[in-house]
Amino acid sequence: MRFAALGDSLTEGIGDPVPGGRRGWAALLAEGLGSADRDVEFRNFAVCGALSADVREHQAAAAAAFRPDIASVVVGVNDTLRRSFDIQRLTGRLDEVCALLTDGGAVLLTACLPDPGTALGLPGPLRHPLARRQQAVNAVVHALSARYDAVHLHASDPAWVQDRSLWSVDRLHPGERGHRRLAVGFHRLLAERGLAAGPPPGSEPRQPPPSRAAAVRWLATEGTGWLARRSTDLLPQLVGLAAAEVCHRARGTSGRLDARAEQALREALGQLARTPSLRGSVPHARMEG
Repeated sequence: MRFAALGDSLTEGIGDPVPGGRRGWAALLAEGLGSADRDVEFRNFAVCGALSADVREHQAAAAAAFRPDIASVVVGVNDTLRRSFDIQRLTGRLDEVCALLTDGGAVLLTACLPDPGTALGLPGPLRHPLARRQQAVNAVVHALSARYDAVHLHASDPAWVQDRSLWSVDRLHPGERGHRRLAVGFHRLLAERGLAAGPPPGSEPRQPPPSRAAAVRWLATEGTGWLARRSTDLLPQLVGLAAAEVCHRARGTSGRLDARAEQALREALGQLARTPSLRGSVPHARMEG
């Protein structure tokens, strides 16, 4: 069985360090897919900071050439953190990626995720615009999951954000426990379809939690770098979004912002409904082996 993982830092394994590098939920899941009679070849194409455009333009072709039996496509949070966010363009990109992979015979894995503003504990005027964007991304992912009969994991439950033990020090990425919970959730869903032959990953961390000194070191190096990059991209627009949020709230017209977001999402989903799907054009016979 071949398993390809596409996406961003979540799938690359940020927050789950192991000796020699990073692991992450996808690598943990791969360990539970095989059996004595079936080996698993796992390739992780995910890249930290990847957008939906990066997955479509770079990762999808490489993953399709690998001819995976299972392919995870978990991306979109970084799109919500960019000035260029456009739900219609994101929908088109992800539809192309899903079509390419399923046309090659892969079963898709997808997930809806919490919005970063809530995860970071940002104040309302900053949190609400990001929440609208992530809710739109999740709605698109739900639609694509149904369109391509994907194995879909609901990981946007508020309990994910509230359980601090699931998150790494940056509060944007899961820690080892969070990665393990994702892997266990996907394994359960795959086992229900008869696609996971091995035992599920353990749910409890095996690595010691990072020390306070290690957490401070991370924030002073990688965390500071992330903040510097976003300060030239997200921050100016986020300030504008927050100002608009405050003004509309003061005038009692916050509903207009929700209405605009809902209209953009309706147009994106309408565009998806009008586009023929490639699902089923190539049989999934290789999954029998």
